[in-house]
Amino acid sequence: MAGVSSIYLASRSPRRRELLHQLGIQYEVLTQRIKSERGPDVNEDPLPGEKPRDYVVRVCRDKVESAWLRVVQRKLPLRGVLAADTTVCIGDEILGTPADAAAAADFLARLSGREHEVLTAIAFKFGERMQAELSATTVRFRTLEPAEIERYVASGEPMDKAGAYGIQGHAGAFVTEIRGSYSGVMGLPLYETALLLKRFGFGPP
Repeated sequence: MAGVSSIYLASRSPRRRELLHQLGIQYEVLTQRIKSERGPDVNEDPLPGEKPRDYVVRVCRDKVESAWLRVVQRKLPLRGVLAADTTVCIGDEILGTPADAAAAADFLARLSGREHEVLTAIAFKFGERMQAELSATTVRFRTLEPAEIERYVASGEPMDKAGAYGIQGHAGAFVTEIRGSYSGVMGLPLYETALLLKRFGFGPP
């Protein structure tokens, strides 16, 4: 990747953009495929018997492969592509992005007063070379009252987030303990991302 000074970020998440900026990496957001392009769709449904860690790594790897195909199909300048995927799990049960307010309230009620795990996989691809890393963080919630779950869901904050909460938002007040990566819970683990990018020749300026 000699002479390449920036990468593509295959994510629209403002949180991931902020975290990547924190690392001092120059990037361009890679937009979604246009209708005329054809490529493999990313299946984000868990496969039968698939464990959460296997699931999040598979989805992330599929995302970066699909994004790289976009670069090639659009004849964009060849730069490495970074993708990420985050999921929340209780044991082997995956809590993805809630489909609606009722699902968000159900997720939060199940997270109330207990530990859960937040898994964020990252993958980077340039040409035929692709590598992935996984960040696993244990988070404990205090007991949540039904009324505060209702208020939080009504705020709209949970609706686009794995497990129906964002630790960097109002739900930060629910967390009594965290063991692992705070930035990983936000959606882009800084340590693992810096490590991965360094392998491809990228680092802080």
